[in-house]
Amino acid sequence: MGQESAASAGQLAQAIERYLADHPAAALLEDGRVVFDMRSARYSVGESHGRCLLQLWSEERNLLRTVVEVQQRAQSLRLMTRRMGVTRLQALELVPTSDRRTPTARDSARRNYQRMLERVLSRYFVDMKVDGFRSAMDLEHSFGPAYARGRLLKGTSAAAVIGVSAAESSAMIDGVLTVGILWLDYCRQHTNARRHFGGLKVIVPAGNWRTVAERMAWLNHAAADFQLYSLDERSEELEVVDFRDTGNLESRPVRAFSRAAAIERCKSGIDRLMQLLPHGARERVEVLPRSPTHIGLLLYGLEFARVHHGVAANSFARENEITFGAGANETPLTEDNEDLARELFLRLFQCRYADGAHVDPLFRLQPERWLESRVRSEAAELLPGLRGDMMYSQVPALSGGDRGMLDLLTLDRNGRLVVIELKADEDLHLPLQALDYWIRVRALNADRRAIPGSSRPISAFEREGYFEGAEVSPLEPRLLLIAPSLRIHPANETVLRFLSPNVEWDLIAVGEHWRRELNVVFRKSSRDERHS
Repeated sequence: MGQESAASAGQLAQAIERYLADHPAAALLEDGRVVFDMRSARYSVGESHGRCLLQLWSEERNLLRTVVEVQQRAQSLRLMTRRMGVTRLQALELVPTSDRRTPTARDSARRNYQRMLERVLSRYFVDMKVDGFRSAMDLEHSFGPAYARGRLLKGTSAAAVIGVSAAESSAMIDGVLTVGILWLDYCRQHTNARRHFGGLKVIVPAGNWRTVAERMAWLNHAAADFQLYSLDERSEELEVVDFRDTGNLESRPVRAFSRAAAIERCKSGIDRLMQLLPHGARERVEVLPRSPTHIGLLLYGLEFARVHHGVAANSFARENEITFGAGANETPLTEDNEDLARELFLRLFQCRYADGAHVDPLFRLQPERWLESRVRSEAAELLPGLRGDMMYSQVPALSGGDRGMLDLLTLDRNGRLVVIELKADEDLHLPLQALDYWIRVRALNADRRAIPGSSRPISAFEREGYFEGAEVSPLEPRLLLIAPSLRIHPANETVLRFLSPNVEWDLIAVGEHWRRELNVVFRKSSRDERHS
């Protein structure tokens, strides 16, 4: 196939953009092997001199191809590409996830794991009956096939049991406690009055217990007897994990920085980008400092351009590196592609507005960041008890080498820390994912030391420059979960009821038309649960 026309090249690029917008956890395959996990990779795709150019890069590798054809398949997108200087076409494939097991192999592995788990439990709990194990999908009760669930029975007493194999993804393994809580609740509600389900036994692969252990420590242990075990699937040895003693969290906050100084440092790059925006668009742009040397330009939470201030190549001089592209799409800005940047910005501002078309990928991209931008700008009106003037966005949370980003961190009017986690769509795991961030913020707040010039021990946040001029309370943080009212997963409230009484939470539902108008529809809290 020869050179593509500009229109055809643009259509190819849009097809790739649509797929990546619909599948944020997608992976790119080459010869059946995962070469890029799109959750961590960056990409650039667009028309250049009549061709559709696709570039991807990560910490491990870089890839540049000309895309000459896109083939839609049931779950994937097949890309026929050409390397530079090579005439033979080579196929790449975008797939929804990086799990490359065939459905048959995956189902067989899960059946084998379930049989092994029943065998191990029979050997370790000789005085109890292993009963009713299954792994079939049950959408009504949010039970997925990755988890083997069953019961251990002894007279009128019983325990709910759930296990997950080492063959599953790390996200699946970390999610076992959420599903386990729902399984315990189901067992309690679907048993005869004579049998009492006193607790839940969770079995995770050997070496993969830390996240589950940290979460389990902050459940309500008066509500159930929670026990954690690790299983070595080779030796079939089962070991108890003491989740109450997982060691100190190795957390530290990234140093706070002057936002005004960061903007001034990158001002020339920001000004250049502003000149490329459509007429009348500047007032809709949010200039958001990400670090002392990184500024993002955002439209309703979607970063579409950025300025990096750093050392120039082969010189000690400082210069601004400017890139453009929405989401993970990132292209260096040059004089030759300024017109391409203008076209992208024009399309972005035409598509991404409150009443835009839901089928457009630029409208659909990163809805949680859009919701976050609304909450961040209207916090004082939406949540009057919070300090909207001291709100930090996308705060890195570090622990044991893992890096995550909590959505928003602020103080209430009493100086108490407030962790805010947002979801624009249903998420079964929202409560325990939010709990992860709460645990880390709590640990940093509890890390209090006396320093010269202070009349009191101050938290790690204050030592690193956060909440300047305010006194951060030593009380446990509050946890706020915010989502559109019809997008709150029905199981979220069940899981929240099993959190420790020390975790003070609020579930806040906003109206479905939050892009146009942000208002609270209903609010439930841990205080309501304790008084009910």
